[in-house]
Amino acid sequence: MAAKTRDHLTDQLFKAILSLKSEEQCSNFFEDICTISELKSMAQRLEVARMLDAGCIYEEIVEKTGASTATISRVKRCLVYGADGYNSIMPLLKKEDKHNAE
Repeated sequence: MAAKTRDHLTDQLFKAILSLKSEEQCSNFFEDICTISELKSMAQRLEVARMLDAGCIYEEIVEKTGASTATISRVKRCLVYGADGYNSIMPLLKKEDKHNAE
C-alpha cells in the first residue's frame, strides 16, 4: 500500500480483518463497517478482477457485473501495475470456481 495511505488506522483495520475466524464473522464485520453500497462495490471490483483474469472482454464484464468501463479499466490497471493484491487471491478464486463447477 502506498505510504500516503498506510498508517496506524489502516494497519489496525487490516489486523482486525485478519483476526476474523469465519465467513460469518467476516460478513458481520463488513456489514457493520461498510455501507451496502461500499460492500457491493468491493464485491463488484473483485468479480471484475476475476473475469479479467479469466480473459473476459469488457463488454461481457459490463453485461454480467454492471461495472462501468472506467471501473473495469481501473481494476485492470491494478492487475497489471498494482500491488498484486488482486493477483494474490486469484488462485483462491480459481480454486473456488473449480470446486463450484464440480
